[in-house]
Amino acid sequence: MPTNRDTALDLLKWLALLSMVLDHLRYIGWDLDPLYIPGRMAFPWFCLAIAAHQARLPKEAPFPKRHLGWLIAFAVLSEAPYRLYVDPAETLNVLPTLALGLLIANACRQRTPAAMLAGALALAVGAGASADLMFGIQGVLLPAVMLMVWRRPWYWQILPGALCLLANVWAQLLEQALQGYWVAVAGIVACLLAPGLGMSLLRHGLSRPIPPLGRWAYGFYPLHFLALWALKALIQGPAAH
Repeated sequence: MPTNRDTALDLLKWLALLSMVLDHLRYIGWDLDPLYIPGRMAFPWFCLAIAAHQARLPKEAPFPKRHLGWLIAFAVLSEAPYRLYVDPAETLNVLPTLALGLLIANACRQRTPAAMLAGALALAVGAGASADLMFGIQGVLLPAVMLMVWRRPWYWQILPGALCLLANVWAQLLEQALQGYWVAVAGIVACLLAPGLGMSLLRHGLSRPIPPLGRWAYGFYPLHFLALWALKALIQGPAAH
């Protein structure tokens, strides 16, 4: 049966989910520093998925209340599992950053007074709470920047790439890279290239069908933290509790 689904976007979401899991495996208790490299792809690809959905909507399309609602609900539900596994956690889980980023990207698309007000409030919250948000204000801005360069030539991808690098611990990465640590060097390269690689996938498309990443993925986010925490406890014993 023919479908109007963007299978390249489905693949991008799956790759983002896989990259996220690989990144979080670093906290399991083993020496898995190289997983930091594919882990740098996860957040920009989730941001790109937000930008892609916004880019495909007409200007008059309604505000994505359902999408925002799911992000907020699971941001709340995911915080305890996130802190249980990532201990100590220096920021909130990633979903508040994506929720604020959605509001700003939607403001860039709709440009109605209500959308612009919501985007401005999201920008103010992101700036004020930058230290508490995963990837900070740079991460909040990333979906909107991706949307702004959506139809521009490929070399414009340096802008979201640079923002992606700034959203990560770029100063620490740079210091370690200058000391010759190859994981830091590769991590910087991954940050710079991730938006462009994702955009290239979406622009070239995909002919083979990919199972869609449904709303169950919201539930996967807190559940994967609990599963990894259980695995960590099994590996490390009582010290992991």
